[in-house]
Amino acid sequence: MKSWWRKAPAAANDERLVAEAGGADRALRRLEWTVIRRLDGLLQGDYRTLMRGTGLDLADLREYQHNDDVRHIDWNVTARLQTPHVRVFTEDREMSAWFVLDLSRSVDFGSGKRAKREISAGFVGVLARLLTRHGNRVGALVYGTDLEAVIPPRSGRRHVLHLLHAMERRADKIEAAPTQKGMTRLADLLKSAGTLMTRRSTVFVVSDFLSEPGWERPLGQLVQRHEVIAVRLFDPLELDLPDLGLVPLRDAETGEQLWVDTHDAGFRKRFARLAAEREATLRASLARAGVDALELSTSDDLVEAIVRFADMRKRRTRIGISGVKAVAA
Repeated sequence: MKSWWRKAPAAANDERLVAEAGGADRALRRLEWTVIRRLDGLLQGDYRTLMRGTGLDLADLREYQHNDDVRHIDWNVTARLQTPHVRVFTEDREMSAWFVLDLSRSVDFGSGKRAKREISAGFVGVLARLLTRHGNRVGALVYGTDLEAVIPPRSGRRHVLHLLHAMERRADKIEAAPTQKGMTRLADLLKSAGTLMTRRSTVFVVSDFLSEPGWERPLGQLVQRHEVIAVRLFDPLELDLPDLGLVPLRDAETGEQLWVDTHDAGFRKRFARLAAEREATLRASLARAGVDALELSTSDDLVEAIVRFADMRKRRTRIGISGVKAVAA
């Protein structure tokens, strides 16, 4: 395997990287002004609602719940009470987060003002900035046609700029290449993530999940070691076609093109049915893997999406706390 870590930029090159990342700097300033300032008033106490740290100090025991890590089961207590119980640890105040970024050609699609790629960059920029402000470290794996860059976890605004600049460079490559070779292989990206991430972390898999089959197994293996959140990108037009008459459709990844008659009501119904089946299959696969999922549409307001994510994390935390109190009582 390639030694990706040696390719990470040295600290001495940071000033040069910031100077080159003019577009990323402008994008981050815009996010800080339009999104993060609004979030500051909405995410009071956001540290524990956004992320759940890990630790080594035993805090308490509670009854096992669906999606708990089986490695935390206390077998002595389980045998004594005849009910599975897990250990609850004191959370660390500092932790690492990774963004596993699918930046294949399919994320360039967008039927409105924004493409899925822009939604991805906005989410990553905002969440990375929120996390690094608390002293947490963030890293990223960038996938195009294969694993193209590994950015080791660091903290600070400058590092967030480096991460966004890497996403910008990938977008430039996309514009220079008319198509990519074959479909996205999300399984390869997830396998690389499992190999490169040696320390337990929170992992955000940011993808539209339009991929060759077989990614479910490596995702499940990633969940065994890390806390994984799937950030699923989509566009409303991928779920329901309007009546636009005869239009050309082009596969962004293979370049294949065909004409379809969207005026045909039967065709639109079949399209909607297949899209709904694909949605149900994807959600079921993520649920089986024990992965929390945040769905991001190109029509979403980013602030509302981040608050929705925080609420999801808060509910998870409340479930854990109520379980601890029940065991203590």
